[in-house]
Amino acid sequence: MSEALPQVTLPGGETVPALGQGTWHMGEDRRLRAQEAASVRLGIELGMTLVDTAEMYGSGGAEEVVREAAKGLRDQLFIVSKVYPHNATTQGVIAACERSLKRLGTDRIDLYLLHWRGSVPLAQTVEGFHRLERDGKIRYHGVSNFDRRDMEEWVAAGGDGVATDQVLYNLATRGPEWDLEPWCRERGVTIMAYTPLGQGRMLARPELAEIARRRNATPAQVALAWLLRKDGVIVIPKASRAEHMRENRGALDLHLADDHLAALDRAFPPPKGRTPLGMG
Repeated sequence: MSEALPQVTLPGGETVPALGQGTWHMGEDRRLRAQEAASVRLGIELGMTLVDTAEMYGSGGAEEVVREAAKGLRDQLFIVSKVYPHNATTQGVIAACERSLKRLGTDRIDLYLLHWRGSVPLAQTVEGFHRLERDGKIRYHGVSNFDRRDMEEWVAAGGDGVATDQVLYNLATRGPEWDLEPWCRERGVTIMAYTPLGQGRMLARPELAEIARRRNATPAQVALAWLLRKDGVIVIPKASRAEHMRENRGALDLHLADDHLAALDRAFPPPKGRTPLGMG
């Protein structure tokens, strides 16, 4: 295993790697599963031992990819998965978790999230999560795609033990900085940034390319390093190929100076007011 990566502290004091792995769009094509599992396995060996997945991804196929990648390494991993909103009643959450546990080939999920807010009352989901915690099926609970107001409602519904809010956050989508990130930081709730590379769309921007050229890095590494410098933020890029996994890991070796950060702020301005959270 690789040396330990920079860590983020969860509520309660446990630490997890600041740079983890995402698996969105994995498990959709069985012909690619071996390659995907090998890439996730490489990421684990490079120290990226936090692996995020969901029952939605590949209709459970991504969880099966994680199971394959994790063989013999389960106790070294911090596995995150998510429940569909329509499965988020008290009993529905418990049943969905059992299905995810089976696909993952494990007896517990380290962090279990409500994937986004649906029509089920939050108190029902919270109760389901609490039962799963009590029974040792999950270790922590959290949410995804919740803005500050949603977070306040979650806490009011009994979810004051919430560990994480996983949101779309990258250089081109900085809405969480306005009020969600400060709210979470004040309460010790981690932000987990998904799609940190904007699915690649922003990487062609000349401002990123220029900083990457000056630092002998890639635009993707600059974008990841920008997020990784933030306290309390976990970054979960996806890499289905070994070369991309190694590129992601290399972002931890890149330090952005003040002039780089100022140039990125000019190219990708911070929010000037509350904006709806992005999804996608």
